[in-house]
Amino acid sequence: MSTLPPRAGRRCHNALNPLHSTVYFSPDLAEELGKLGIEDPSAAYFAARGAALGAVGPGAVTAAFYNFNHELVARHLPAVWSIASPAAVLEARLRAADSTLRRVLGEETVASSGMAEAAELALRATEACTRHARPLYAAHADLPVPQQPHLAYWHATTLLREHRGDAHLAALVTAELDPLEALVSHTATGKGMSPRWILATRGWRRADWDAAVERLRGRGLLDADGELTDAGTALRADLEETTDRMDAAPYEHLGADGVARLTELGRGFLFAAASAGAYPEDLVGKG
Repeated sequence: MSTLPPRAGRRCHNALNPLHSTVYFSPDLAEELGKLGIEDPSAAYFAARGAALGAVGPGAVTAAFYNFNHELVARHLPAVWSIASPAAVLEARLRAADSTLRRVLGEETVASSGMAEAAELALRATEACTRHARPLYAAHADLPVPQQPHLAYWHATTLLREHRGDAHLAALVTAELDPLEALVSHTATGKGMSPRWILATRGWRRADWDAAVERLRGRGLLDADGELTDAGTALRADLEETTDRMDAAPYEHLGADGVARLTELGRGFLFAAASAGAYPEDLVGKG
């Protein structure tokens, strides 16, 4: 039985994950990886997020990332590792995280007692994360914790992001949503990535998207206008509740007061980052 208020862990995740993600939208990451010779945006993303797994081929990344077209992944892996090693990519990613956080939060926030407190709380939460059946979390859990508080915080948010993400993929498989059906149904909630972003970055074609829409309609999850039916809304809600249960341990370990404080601090950092233009304006939406 949970000792936390309903959805407290999810709210905390929603405050932490977007700040972690700033590095993947940051020009600093493109610059750092460009210095290594990795210039294609898709190759850069697969390398930066997948480097903790080692010099793996496309199959491992397609499996772990879930919602990318395997053809796109195979276009860049394992070839990217002949350009730069996973170790070099991880070092570049951490440099990019450093420069990005300093730019979008400001030096005062980076050096603040609040940042140090947030790092301590987030790292404490990760003590209860588990490796089994969580490949992206487990790979990142093997990395050293950076010394500087803002980078330690970013590292901890990485662990918490991937821990929940790995669990969410298990929930998607159980719900029998394939990679593109998962994206389409999430977009239909109004909280997912816009179709424009998905088609531009995930390797899918418009015909693939339309076919997924038809499959979801056939299951009674989308209506004729592409909106979620009552059954579709219930399925998406159940997905999040299932993910919450599989991701409860770190937040239960932190406790109600710790979760509330980490959420408060994380939301403050997130607001500052968003105000600094850290995210594309058209990233989320149905259009």
